[in-house]
Amino acid sequence: MRPVPIFGTSYDRLKKNYRHMKIMKFGGTSVGKPERMYQVKDLITADNEPTIVVLSALSGTTNALVGIGEALSVGNKELAKERIDGLHAHYRTFCSDLYRTEASKEAGDKIIQEHFEFLNILLKISFNDAISKDILAQGELLSTKLFYTLLQELSIDSVFLPALEYMSIDEHGEPELQKIKERLSSLLATYPDRRLFVTQGYICKNHRNEVDNLKRGGSDYTASLIGAAISASVVEIWTDIDGMHNNDPRIVDKTRPIANLSFDEAAELAYFGAKILHPASIWPAQQFNIPVKLLNTMQPEAVGTTITASAESGGGVKALAAKDGITAIKIKSSRMLLAYGFLRKVFEVFEKYRTSIDMITTSEVAISLTIDDISHLEEIKLELDKFGTVEIDHNLAIICIVGNLIMEQQGVLQDIMESLSEIPLRMVSYGGSKHNVSVLVDAAYKNQALQSLNQGLFDF
Repeated sequence: MRPVPIFGTSYDRLKKNYRHMKIMKFGGTSVGKPERMYQVKDLITADNEPTIVVLSALSGTTNALVGIGEALSVGNKELAKERIDGLHAHYRTFCSDLYRTEASKEAGDKIIQEHFEFLNILLKISFNDAISKDILAQGELLSTKLFYTLLQELSIDSVFLPALEYMSIDEHGEPELQKIKERLSSLLATYPDRRLFVTQGYICKNHRNEVDNLKRGGSDYTASLIGAAISASVVEIWTDIDGMHNNDPRIVDKTRPIANLSFDEAAELAYFGAKILHPASIWPAQQFNIPVKLLNTMQPEAVGTTITASAESGGGVKALAAKDGITAIKIKSSRMLLAYGFLRKVFEVFEKYRTSIDMITTSEVAISLTIDDISHLEEIKLELDKFGTVEIDHNLAIICIVGNLIMEQQGVLQDIMESLSEIPLRMVSYGGSKHNVSVLVDAAYKNQALQSLNQGLFDF
């Protein structure tokens, strides 16, 4: 039976129907086994709402591709070949278990052969950064093509939507949302009667028209950007966890999912370490007020977490997150007292090297701040040395305590400090956000801090 049309042939009608489309993103564990691809199939066909499905690479694939790239980058072609062959064998087994008909098995084998021929060709040419991005793109290209072939085998009407035809970033690695919107609109307009689209997360084209990516976890970002580009009804992020928890379940025994978060609360948690959500994936949805849902592929009946513009009424701590790999920089200068423009000059150094600052505290004679990107640390220190004595400490962690208007809640800061009374604190950030209090600790104290806060701030 021919599907009921959802779009008219005109672009204007297409725009009017965007709000009737939803985005469903599935992570690597959600598609990492053949039986899970069938679960995804069931989820995306559970209702008649037009849907764009965004897939990550199969679980373990990106790490394997990184390993192949690393071997090639140091000229170890024997190790690279060994890793290529190992991944190739995994995909052949996956394909054999995924499909039920010989025709589909042959189609899957052809897809796999094409991409592994590409990887083997790289053993014969010089390695460069552009090639490394091409290598990483193979994971999402494989998962989407194999899944699309499964839909064809099951006679589920769908369209394969190559992300490299519409997803792009500028020279600074930032998504070009307006261009994405224009290209995606044009592509969708060519399929006015179709209801289901399959596309890749993570991968894109850069300003040189080369294959590039949105960094680790970028499939979430892709889903949010697509949602913003078409003003979708909702962006659903499907993982193997039933929503965002109030603490890290890998570290703390007693945690619980959070039913509702505001965009601001979710952004704070994602930026400061909540692994379930890519840090950049909130702002596109927030800009266009598109709800984001965090759901569990293995437990689709679970409520999960819904992220919207408005927070729940009332206040109090909702969740904790921790960010590893933090470096603290202290600039001490007796000339700082009453020195007009001193802070501006310091910040300009970090801006020059495109290095974000997480936390900052100041006194009359010193500035202390933290970063998580040390790729330009030597150059930054060299320039900061002009202003005074520079001290650098590594192996730190930021603990972020998030909740609606917690800065305005009487006693919250006291409860936090009492919970952390046995842990040496390096820095405290309070007042920069109404929704967040952050503390800096040595990485060795991170787990203890999360456990102590969990006992001190939550009623269970």
